[in-house]
Amino acid sequence: MTKSWKLTLPCTRAEAEAIGADLGALAELDPPPVMMTSEIEEDNPQRWQIDAYFESKPSADTVALVKAMLPSSKGSKPKLEALPDEDWVTLSQQGLEPVTSGRFYVRNHADDPVPQGVVPFLIPAGRAFGTGQHETTSGCLAMLDRCRTLGERYGNIADIGTGTGLLAFAALHLWPRAYAIASDIDPTAVEVTAENAALNNVALGGSIGELMLCEAAGVDHPLLHAHAPYDLLIANILAGPLIELAPSMSAVLADGGTLILAGLLDNQADRVAAAYRAQGLRLVDRIDSPGESGHWPTLRFRKRPSAGWKRPRRWRAGANGEAPGFGSW
Repeated sequence: MTKSWKLTLPCTRAEAEAIGADLGALAELDPPPVMMTSEIEEDNPQRWQIDAYFESKPSADTVALVKAMLPSSKGSKPKLEALPDEDWVTLSQQGLEPVTSGRFYVRNHADDPVPQGVVPFLIPAGRAFGTGQHETTSGCLAMLDRCRTLGERYGNIADIGTGTGLLAFAALHLWPRAYAIASDIDPTAVEVTAENAALNNVALGGSIGELMLCEAAGVDHPLLHAHAPYDLLIANILAGPLIELAPSMSAVLADGGTLILAGLLDNQADRVAAAYRAQGLRLVDRIDSPGESGHWPTLRFRKRPSAGWKRPRRWRAGANGEAPGFGSW
């Protein structure tokens, strides 16, 4: 029985960037569609296309909602097609081109050639987000690369919302003598990270240079508590959970430690920064998206020594910073 459906509509580049940054009412669907954008005609901003992937056949109202978000598609007939019974996240990520960010080269296919002088990672398209394609992931890779170039040294690293494990792998490459842990609220993401660790020769375990894994909402897990405080904390999730998690993530960050945040839009950066300033952190660096949309900043904070460290609080029911369906992008 067919489970996945694809809706295709023409659009402009501006419309593609807008819907990529904010799904609007589509985000309220359970689950929301995966939106993929592409050029129909090279270097023509008026000739773009959106493919929306659904786990079941979208209703006429849903199709109309997508069309309403794309004014230029008025008069165009939506193309709605049933797809084979395959994983829709994998399907939506097929054909992705390799990405270079800082010293890192992320490819999704084992047969993609690897250029000289780069650090390669193989992250196949699959059941979790974080293949390196999204500006938030590439921004984090660039920020990690910059930290290493500046001579920063870290010995205890945590990647919260790891997705595919890519950012944790990159951090361990840069600081191979560190202890490291990666977590995600999605058990599938934890499984995928373990699979990707094997593909990239990243050892799993609790020793120096190895990666521990756990399923957790935010930092609410005994393993994350036991190994705190961290001198490098990475979180590439969404602005809402980042703000909600500010007290608990700041609590597990060491005095003078570094926090790298992504997954937020440009117009959300001030609110996210304010939440962490209130916890004793100082914004020290920012990388804006290298992509055409320019919507996705990556922020780097340093914890002021006066903030101290304390055991993270446990969450109230319904306030655990979960971002269902998302780990890293």
